[in-house]
Amino acid sequence: MIRNWTFTVTALLLVTLGMMTATFLATSLRGQAQTPDTQRSLAYFDRIAPVLQHPRCMNCHTSTDFPRQGDDSHPHIMNVKRGAEDLGTAALQCSTCHQKANSASGVPGNEVWHLAPLRMAWEGLSAGDICRSLTDPAKGGMTYERLIAHMATDHLVAWAWQPGNDLAGKPRSTPLISHGDFGQLVRDWVASGAACPS
Repeated sequence: MIRNWTFTVTALLLVTLGMMTATFLATSLRGQAQTPDTQRSLAYFDRIAPVLQHPRCMNCHTSTDFPRQGDDSHPHIMNVKRGAEDLGTAALQCSTCHQKANSASGVPGNEVWHLAPLRMAWEGLSAGDICRSLTDPAKGGMTYERLIAHMATDHLVAWAWQPGNDLAGKPRSTPLISHGDFGQLVRDWVASGAACPS
């Protein structure tokens, strides 16, 4: 009787140990599959950063009370101010001059023209700090899904690749990679763990 009891307890222990081992291995393998590939993610962001730091993006992501313009990021002419809702002041809204499309006179346009909120200011930040601000809900206020949509499909972001001519009639510069490639890089960066440079 004692032998049967010992055999039963031993069998139960072996079965339990086997189940625990299988659970541990399954969890470990799942963990490995979901572990971010930090080096790959950093390489993606290394290609994303120059776009975010390009004047087409930085002129709107200012830390100032005014927008910037031009490749030299000078303060907006006509003493334009940010305003309470990042759309200009009551006396001079962005939409007063910026219409739904680029104008022949050189004034850029888009259906919704506005500054990025101050919490999303990138001016003066390193690439790593910009990266961290993208993933900080207090600064960007975006989930990864919304961030991807903003970078890949938002018409105002896409304008950076079709900015038209400046007021002097010269073509405005654009980021060195296509908007489609940029959107894919953002997707790949998020999928690989959204790692940020130190």
